[in-house]
Amino acid sequence: LNVTEEKFVLDTLAGCIAYKSLLDVVVNAFFVRDGKYCLVSERNLYIVICYLATFQLEELGLQHFSRIVKSLDTAKMQKFLRFFFNALYLNTWIKDEWSRFYDSLYVKENWIDPLLRWQPKVQQLVEQLTDKLSNPTTTVKTSTVTQPKKFNLTVPKPRAIPIPRPIPVLEKRPPAPSSTYKPPKEKKQLEEIKTKNRQKAEVSVLCSCSSLSFLLTCFFCNVPFSQVFKLYLKRIWADNIPIKLNAAAILREGALYQRKMEQELKRIENLLQGAGDPSEFLEWQKQMRGKDLEEQLAEIECRRLQGKLSHEEAVLAHQNVTQENKKKAELMREEKAELMQQYAEKRLQEQQEMRELVEQVVEGHKNAKQAKIKLQKYKQQIVQEVCEENRELLRQALEEEEEKLRKRYELIQQIRAIESLPRLRHKFVDLTETGGHGLICEMSIVELRERLALLKEAQKAAEEEKRDQIIHEKQAKEQLLLDKLDQICLFRAELGRAAALKQEEKKRKPQSGERPVKDERILNLQKKIVEKKMERKKQAGLL
Repeated sequence: LNVTEEKFVLDTLAGCIAYKSLLDVVVNAFFVRDGKYCLVSERNLYIVICYLATFQLEELGLQHFSRIVKSLDTAKMQKFLRFFFNALYLNTWIKDEWSRFYDSLYVKENWIDPLLRWQPKVQQLVEQLTDKLSNPTTTVKTSTVTQPKKFNLTVPKPRAIPIPRPIPVLEKRPPAPSSTYKPPKEKKQLEEIKTKNRQKAEVSVLCSCSSLSFLLTCFFCNVPFSQVFKLYLKRIWADNIPIKLNAAAILREGALYQRKMEQELKRIENLLQGAGDPSEFLEWQKQMRGKDLEEQLAEIECRRLQGKLSHEEAVLAHQNVTQENKKKAELMREEKAELMQQYAEKRLQEQQEMRELVEQVVEGHKNAKQAKIKLQKYKQQIVQEVCEENRELLRQALEEEEEKLRKRYELIQQIRAIESLPRLRHKFVDLTETGGHGLICEMSIVELRERLALLKEAQKAAEEEKRDQIIHEKQAKEQLLLDKLDQICLFRAELGRAAALKQEEKKRKPQSGERPVKDERILNLQKKIVEKKMERKKQAGLL
């Protein structure tokens, strides 16, 4: 920057700092009301424009101020100037807020009245910015075409052809051992052991008698229930398999087996007293459920085929709509070509009018250039005088601040010196004496320690007693769980044998062949689907 511009920038910066409280009132209100979507990083830009409009508009003049505003973003300046030069805002809350910092009469005469005088002219500037936003003009820049030139490069020398190196011959690798592709022997041995154990288990299950015969024998011999349960557990003790379960699972499964045992005994007792066997009813119930299941499967198949039929119909409808859309697209292409031709002719005419307008504006700028140079010299002289006055005021303010800081530093040094003086804080305490506060429960520290020791001993004895009680309860609970676990293992072994016998009986029964049964509705729907598929393929061939 030259001297005049540097002085103007420094004076503007000093003014923005000196009147920061006034400018913050306007800028903060602008961000709250009209500038909600403006960036916070542009705050300093609005502060500078507000300072120039309030304090420097008389010196700069409207033309120079307009040039500064037009060099910035048009939308932002239009929004801020429309907000700041609102006559209602200036006469009401802006005047009231500035009167909190300065005298109200001074504010009205020196700042509010000049802004109101400039308000009509600034309003014209705002209207110009609004017109510029509504009618943006694009200037076409003509650039000279760059003519390429050849580089003056040195011609490289031809390279010598290198002698080819001999290709090394790799040694033949030994083949992979045949054991890599064979399964390990251990796996085969484990499978053999597993099959042998399975066969042994099946033989032992077939040789052992069923649990029902054992229970009937005990019942006819008038053996009590508790003794029957013990004899039953001893009988299948040899086939026990250890199972890891938690306490809740053991108790739950033990109660389940106990309940099953009671139900079995009750059923046997009812049979002995002449009650009927519900096996026929259960067989009839099973057949009826099978019929219901077949009907449900047929209904599901019908729904699936109906959905497939709906899909085929939707595909046919989609193909018809596609054909109609193609016809509409061809008509729209023809209309679009006509509109594009009309738009191109209109665009050429607008470009010709724009070129003529640019030539007229360039001629007007040439005549106004000399008047701008004279005005600029006059303004530079005024700015230099104002800068000298501002510098003197800044120097006086800096001297006053330095004096205040020096006094404050001396006061802090004195306070620190007083705080650094040593203090005597020794106090002798007798632990056998009381505090002397006049309370009934008052005691010395020695007595307090003795009482705390007695309380700790009593608490320790109570904890030991509680620990012994918990250990006894835990042992009793573990014994109960072990007993339940033994019962569960025995019941599981017996249930496994019964399941093996049932599986063997199923294998012996002849397997009945299944015959597919189809509903007439399903056959009709399948025929319709085949017809729709053929129609869709014909339609696709035509497309």
